[in-house]
Amino acid sequence: MRTLAARISLLVCAAVGCAAYAQQPPPDFSKVEIKSTQIAADFYILEGLGGTVSVLTGPEGVLLVDSQFAPLTDKLVAAIKKITNKPIRFLVNTHLHGDHTGGNENFAKLGTIIFSRDQLRQRLEHPNPAADGAPGKPAPALALPVVTYDGPVSIHVDGEDVRLLPIRNAHTDGDTLISFSNHDILAVGDYYRGIGYPYVDLKNGGSLAGILDGLGATIGRAGPNTKIIPGHGPVTDRNAVIAQRDLILAVRDKVAALLAQNKTLEEIIAAKPTAEFDAQVPRGAQTADSFVTWMYESLHHDTR
Repeated sequence: MRTLAARISLLVCAAVGCAAYAQQPPPDFSKVEIKSTQIAADFYILEGLGGTVSVLTGPEGVLLVDSQFAPLTDKLVAAIKKITNKPIRFLVNTHLHGDHTGGNENFAKLGTIIFSRDQLRQRLEHPNPAADGAPGKPAPALALPVVTYDGPVSIHVDGEDVRLLPIRNAHTDGDTLISFSNHDILAVGDYYRGIGYPYVDLKNGGSLAGILDGLGATIGRAGPNTKIIPGHGPVTDRNAVIAQRDLILAVRDKVAALLAQNKTLEEIIAAKPTAEFDAQVPRGAQTADSFVTWMYESLHHDTR
């Protein structure tokens, strides 16, 4: 039987990529503090450990985007109670990784209704094997979204028309873009990341073409004043998403050219195809090497 520390380490690996955390101890959730930032009169973001949580408030209750890790639920709820005394009615998962869905069961016990893509629920029910080959552990029944979809869905709450828009095969195969149209806010999960290099989870249905399409869809929906909330990193704007799409395209072309020369992954990493961007990308869990690795695996698969 795995120890609690080992289980938490595997959860973090699943959430952000094992390479970045392979040599690190499991996090001490007791030391995590939740930072609350107001970005509109009735809209906040909560940052702790893991994915950023969006909070829409109002007289009809609270709608959340993502739930971070399970051990942080009490801290998240306490932070929300400082904002509003209304019940937490709805929770939307942007994608399946544990730093975005880990608190699902706890919020469900509070009476929160969870929404997600069909594919996300399926993967929570039937997860991939662990990195050591052990069978994946299905999520508890209460952690599973109870409303699922594979087309656009609207939730009408607090005077807002919240649009849940599928982003297909991008970071994973179960991504959702959440549009708060009256607020001019987009919550995008991890197919756009404001820290570290972009990451596509190929084993959970993500793809290079899909992440480019997802970034393109976001750029198309965003105006000059739109606030874009990434899964990780500061609230940003359309220009930052354009820059990330351009970065992916530039590195894709370099890796493809090296692949055409029959270079190995090790040789491609050594060639440093990200060199011109390394000083510009804020450090995060996803390194240049991990970025080049999934890019290589995606392009190599496409050329076989």
